[in-house]
Amino acid sequence: MVKSKHTILVTGSNGQLGNELKRLQHEYPEFDFIFTDSSDLDITNKESVHKYINRVKPDITINCAAYTAVDDAETNASDAMLLNGEAPGFLADATSQIGKKLIHISTDYVFGGSGNTPFKENSPTNPNSVYGKTKLIGEANAMKMGNAIVLRTAWLYSSFGNNFVKTIKRLASSNYEIKVVFDQIGSPTWAHDLAQAVLAICSAPNFTTGIYHYTNEGVCSWYDFALEIVNWYNYSCSVIPVETSSFPRPANRPAYSVLNKNLIKSTYGLAIPHWKKSLQCCLKEIE
Repeated sequence: MVKSKHTILVTGSNGQLGNELKRLQHEYPEFDFIFTDSSDLDITNKESVHKYINRVKPDITINCAAYTAVDDAETNASDAMLLNGEAPGFLADATSQIGKKLIHISTDYVFGGSGNTPFKENSPTNPNSVYGKTKLIGEANAMKMGNAIVLRTAWLYSSFGNNFVKTIKRLASSNYEIKVVFDQIGSPTWAHDLAQAVLAICSAPNFTTGIYHYTNEGVCSWYDFALEIVNWYNYSCSVIPVETSSFPRPANRPAYSVLNKNLIKSTYGLAIPHWKKSLQCCLKEIE
């Protein structure tokens, strides 16, 4: 008897990571993919989640859904908590009840940004924004049933949706100078690479639960990141480095967001591209 394909359910599939997973689905014929967004599946409704999971019975659920409006979360904490904090627990409950697995996407914001060496998975967390606090609660809820992987990432961009890369391209193409902060440090992450990492985990012979970090290799400031974009397009726009205090925002941004990726590389044998190489691939797509 031929074994049926494994089913992968993706929530929040209209975001950057979800769209990249859609693009890659044809490279993984061993999986049947189901892509949903809030109109198909409201993951903030516990009853709806259990009914849907029981009906579809996905082997692996990839939760890409999140309240990512970092500044708005400061005044809409209850909405952020429901989607970022509680919903991952609903998914963990429902998937564990049918003996299946969950991959939940989280963020560098759980650390708050105090430090100067790359954060490991077990480094102390200390979020200093509503977004970061709700995502940290979501991690705990996702992990509580013992069937989940939490995958933290940072500085995500792609050819889909709105993101830093597209914003810099737009501003630099129509201004003689732009100002970008130089005192926030991290690792840009192409959503396409993250999607490939997620699917590599899905394809691995062993699903090793726990928390993992994934970003592209290398470290830079937002200023360095912007300069690379402007130079690639050969815009005449000047990029001016400024301090974070020049752009007051409702939510605190982490000053240091570099994540240590040794665990995911050793566990799943991943080769992670450098951020400059991946940025060039993305810019060619956008072009």
